[in-house]
Amino acid sequence: MTEKLYRRLVIAGASAAIGLPAALSASPAAGATAAARPHLSVRVFASGTATMFHPDDITWLDGTVYVVWQNGVGPMGQPSPTGTTASSVVGYSASGHRVATWKVAGHADGLAADAASHRLIVTVNEDGNSSLFTISPEAPATDQVRHYHYNLNPLAQGGGTDAVSVYRGVILVSASAPTIANGPAVYQARLEASGVAVLQPVFYDNSTATVANVNSPTWGKSVALALTDPDSNEVVPTGSPRFAGDFMLDSQGDQQQVYLDGAGGPTPHLSVLDLSQSVDDTAWATDVDGTLLVTDGVDNEIFAVTGAFDPGTAFVAVTPGSANNPINRPNYLGRLDLRTGEVTQVVTTIQAKGLLFIP
Repeated sequence: MTEKLYRRLVIAGASAAIGLPAALSASPAAGATAAARPHLSVRVFASGTATMFHPDDITWLDGTVYVVWQNGVGPMGQPSPTGTTASSVVGYSASGHRVATWKVAGHADGLAADAASHRLIVTVNEDGNSSLFTISPEAPATDQVRHYHYNLNPLAQGGGTDAVSVYRGVILVSASAPTIANGPAVYQARLEASGVAVLQPVFYDNSTATVANVNSPTWGKSVALALTDPDSNEVVPTGSPRFAGDFMLDSQGDQQQVYLDGAGGPTPHLSVLDLSQSVDDTAWATDVDGTLLVTDGVDNEIFAVTGAFDPGTAFVAVTPGSANNPINRPNYLGRLDLRTGEVTQVVTTIQAKGLLFIP
């Protein structure tokens, strides 16, 4: 087996090893102990093709893994060099076999599962000309894809929309690439039968937040945010040692994560965690024997990282070259200390982009 297909990697200080769970492979028995598996394992879960490339966001719905492939389409929906104007949304079985494919017009970036409605939510064109699609895999073929236009044109912050999450039944979307100061950082989106997605600001680029870094001299004090790059977002699982149940916005170029407690409620509270590195996506380990799926737009692969995880660990796609720090260094998979904001290396052979942990 080649280095690209299988790599055994050691994490400093870790005694846990990785074997694929039964749902994804016929590898180590479920009863194998952590002491018997002292390494991480990385393998290719799925690969792109000559016409399906640049994987980005990734999610999980009703037992199927879904990934957006941007296919070279520009961030405002510009055609690729070969004239492609649509991204692909692809469903995979637990073993990595392609089971479904849809095309959506534009540069697909955000992807979320709306489990209650058994549908996917896809945002396109994060720098401008943005809109939103839903995909209902179980609906009749002619009814599976629906396109929604925003009620705001242009958006209140300028720019577009990026990542999307469903938080307590509410659709929350990052307000990306702002061109207007102090505009919304996150919108709530309400989908109407008319095909319009009505946007309402949740908080702003200059909203007040509490400093969350416990090693900071300003820990616990209120500060005004100055966000310039709202990007990825996630819902923090209830098993996280900190910020459990919050909505999290990553402001990639600012090296910050903003945690929102009570989104959609009358008294939301914001906390800001300064990071030692710029990061993109975040995923929390929620089970000892799970699988961390990582998209890699450079290798054009989706990788599976598996092992005896420490539940509650926050993994991040580290992006040393960000919008505000344009250095030429490759992405990697890291681990985030939720108390201090310190990021440490985990796997440097994957140029990490989108993350998904499957228990």
